[in-house]
Amino acid sequence: MGGVNQDMEELHKLIPWVIILLLSYGAGSISCDGNYTDLASLLDFKRAISNDPMEALSSWNTTVHFCLWEGVACSTTRPGRVVTLSLIGRDLAGKISPSLGNMSYLVSLNLSANKLSGQIPPLLGNLHNLKILDLRENALHGNIPDALTNCSSLIALDLSRNLLVGEIPRKVGLLSAMSYFRLNGNGLTGTIPPGLGNITTLQNIFLHGNQLHGSIPGELGKLPNMLNLLLGVNSLSGRIPEALFNLSSLRQLAMVENMLTGPLPSGTGDFLPNLTRLLLSGNMLEGQIPDSLGNASELRHIALGDELTGQIPTSLGKLQKLILLMLQNNKLEAKDSESWAFLDALGNCTLLEGLSLKGTLLQGVLPDSVGNLSSNLDTLLFGSNMLYGLVPPSIGNLHGLTKLGLELNSFSGHIDGWIENLVNLEELYIGGNNFTGHVPGSIGNISKLSKLFLEWNLFSGPIPSSLGNLSQLSLLDLRYNNLQGGIPKEVFTVATLVRCSLSHNNLEGQIPYVASLKQLNYLDLSSNKLSGQIPLTLGTCQQLQIILMDQNFLSGSIPVIFGNFSILTMLNLSHNNFSGSIPVPLSKLQLLTYLDLSHNHLEGEVPTEGIFKNTTRISLEGNWQLCGGVLDLHMPQCPKASQRRTTWQHYFVVPILGGVVSITLLIYFIISRKKVSRVQLSTPFSSEQFPKVSYKDIAQATEYFAESNLIGRGSHGSVYKGRLIISEPMVVVVKVFKLFMEGDDSSFMSECQALKNIRHRNILPILTACSTIDNRGNDFRALVYSFMPNGSLDTWLHPSSNRDANSKLDLAQRLKIVVDIADALQYIHHDCESPIIHRDLKPSNILLDDDMTAHLGDFGIARFYLETSPTVGDSRSVGTLTGTIGYIPPEYAGGSYLSTSGDVYSFGVVLLEILTGKRPTDSLFCNGLNIVNFVERNFPDQILDMVDVYLLESSQEYSRANPKEENRVFWCLLALVKLALSCTHMAPDDRPNMREVATKLCEIKIPHIG
Repeated sequence: MGGVNQDMEELHKLIPWVIILLLSYGAGSISCDGNYTDLASLLDFKRAISNDPMEALSSWNTTVHFCLWEGVACSTTRPGRVVTLSLIGRDLAGKISPSLGNMSYLVSLNLSANKLSGQIPPLLGNLHNLKILDLRENALHGNIPDALTNCSSLIALDLSRNLLVGEIPRKVGLLSAMSYFRLNGNGLTGTIPPGLGNITTLQNIFLHGNQLHGSIPGELGKLPNMLNLLLGVNSLSGRIPEALFNLSSLRQLAMVENMLTGPLPSGTGDFLPNLTRLLLSGNMLEGQIPDSLGNASELRHIALGDELTGQIPTSLGKLQKLILLMLQNNKLEAKDSESWAFLDALGNCTLLEGLSLKGTLLQGVLPDSVGNLSSNLDTLLFGSNMLYGLVPPSIGNLHGLTKLGLELNSFSGHIDGWIENLVNLEELYIGGNNFTGHVPGSIGNISKLSKLFLEWNLFSGPIPSSLGNLSQLSLLDLRYNNLQGGIPKEVFTVATLVRCSLSHNNLEGQIPYVASLKQLNYLDLSSNKLSGQIPLTLGTCQQLQIILMDQNFLSGSIPVIFGNFSILTMLNLSHNNFSGSIPVPLSKLQLLTYLDLSHNHLEGEVPTEGIFKNTTRISLEGNWQLCGGVLDLHMPQCPKASQRRTTWQHYFVVPILGGVVSITLLIYFIISRKKVSRVQLSTPFSSEQFPKVSYKDIAQATEYFAESNLIGRGSHGSVYKGRLIISEPMVVVVKVFKLFMEGDDSSFMSECQALKNIRHRNILPILTACSTIDNRGNDFRALVYSFMPNGSLDTWLHPSSNRDANSKLDLAQRLKIVVDIADALQYIHHDCESPIIHRDLKPSNILLDDDMTAHLGDFGIARFYLETSPTVGDSRSVGTLTGTIGYIPPEYAGGSYLSTSGDVYSFGVVLLEILTGKRPTDSLFCNGLNIVNFVERNFPDQILDMVDVYLLESSQEYSRANPKEENRVFWCLLALVKLALSCTHMAPDDRPNMREVATKLCEIKIPHIG
């Protein structure tokens, strides 16, 4: 029996070889001395594939010789040995079998553009004959195996656009034959291995779109055959090694969106004669654009930034092959004919398709030579500069333009005369200027127009009905103009319209038929004079996400069809005349996060489900007949059905009583007016615009200035919380001014003068003012503001011990607050009829409403700014140093004149406080150290060491959950610190203005964290 068992064991050992022989026999073409290792490896590979939707492996069976299988090629000198496995773009899912590492004669392995997952098998490092390894565009994860550096014959290694993490193998320099090295579009960290500089055969390095940090190795400058070096969208820092500018064979040098510093060598254009693309924007490069750049005659694409200074060299006009010139967000200057000469020179670049000078320091009138630019010009961007005057009519010569950006300048005059000639325009951005006249009907003839932004101008007259001809229009923004009349129904027949903003005009009439707007997702009709009911045809716009119709005269009931907008996130119908009940279907909208129905005439029971559970997300105030709802709403209980009166008393007694009360109040008002013995002191406020309140009203509202209602005290008075009846009962904040000393009245008058005519969503809304006498006959001054339920920014940045530990601000919230305050300062500095200097910007003067929108308050020491040269006795002189220590700009201490640059400095300090969590008066700052130079010393290398601990923890927690976003979070922090430091330059002239600051902030993107 023992012998039999032994024979059986031997037989079992032979079974696999018998099966292979049978398979080979079935294939009918493999001799007995053939190599079966490759066959077994291929079969293992097929077994590891979980999905083959295109049946790429259907031929992989025993009826066909494996050398004839799809994607397989065998050697002609070694029969049966696979040299190529190529299955590109076949949607294969599954993992890469480690058995492929046994195919020792494999020369090329290309599995790119599939859906392969798992890790790269380290056994692939056994393939010493492998010359091409291409696994790009899959879902491979994990580290790059160090074993791959054993593939000493590799010429091309492409692992791009996967999910790989970890560091680039340190021994990559062992791949001495490599020419093509591509790892872009992964999540790789660590530094660039200096060993790459030892591979003298390297011609292409693609490492962009990772999370690499540290400096660029100077060893890369030793690669004599280098053609393409792409390192963009990482976190690389330091200077660009000068040795790179000696690579005379270089065609592409791309390092956008890093943290690189230093100047470009003056001879850059002389050293790189073959360069076609120079892409370095999104860094912190300094100095001037080298004049020699015009000698790099092969240049086609140039993108430089973001701290370059000086003039744009005219030598760029020698680049006959130039296609794109992107110089946006630099500090490049042009203010006279000499410095604008570059524009004339660029007229020689006949192939030029794109020119961006957005966010630079261009000043004055745009030269007429702009019309001499290339007829191929497709994109022209001059936004966010300091240009004024008329737009040259010659710009209409650029018939090929598809995108024109002139926004955020001070252009004036009419736009007809040139706009109608730009017949190929697809995008037009001219918002934030001083354009006047009617919106030309000829715009309706620009048939390809898809984005039209005319907001924040002085356009008047009606909206032209010809806009309805724009069948491609998706974004329409006409906010903040002086347009009149109704909304043409033709506008709402543009089926492609996605976003429509018509707020803050003088539009009136009913909302027209809107059934054609099936793609609309943003509709803003707020702050007009629209009346009538909301058309039910709006219900066909199922893609609506945001609806803003507040501040109108709309009436009727809220349509139940709003409940059909399944992706609606924001609905504001406040300050209208809606009546009836709240539609219950609104409580079923799962994505709705903001609902404002305040100040209407709604009645009945408030729903208790959905968004109505979260009282911080809804506003229902000013609807005095609402009842019920969740307890936190503090609504009165709804009467039971049996208690509802339907008798004659309901129809007759209530109106009669109301009439009696009205007559009684009228008689009392007439009598009381005759009893007033002293005339109320005049205030800068119009009684028509602001309701009158008496000392008694304010005293009762604050429970006679009870300590329990005291919010805070300052140098100019005290602030109380109260409940005041103006047009209706509301919670307010009352600022009562001290008037014990001569001159104390100036703070009250300053704040009145500053606030009486300004209206901005980020400036604390003033409800009214009171200038009268108290019950003792003393002068009394008070201002009444809307109550901000979330207090001041100061209490959030520096919470007391009893504040909930979770009540802190994440990065997204802080960025939103910063943007809000920048918008407010931009408004008072640049958009008011008389610019205003706030002079006391600090976190305690930044108030937060119920949805954490920031409002700038306390204009008690504000001054109007006259943009003329100072004279003796000029009121702009600082005189007595006012403001708050730590936030006062240094020039004020030296007696300099007031300027808006002082507010910019204070804004920079506040931004640093928001990022570091430290007050400028923190005990850490002593012996010459302040918050500004503290941050300067740590920027950029030690930025994470100075960021607020909570902010850092929340950001890191988010990054761990979203590793692909880690670089984006870090970039946001870096950009904010960089902006804050630019605002806090010692010299006022070196600081940006608030319009430039607001523009920079809008470009900083951060995912929601929290």
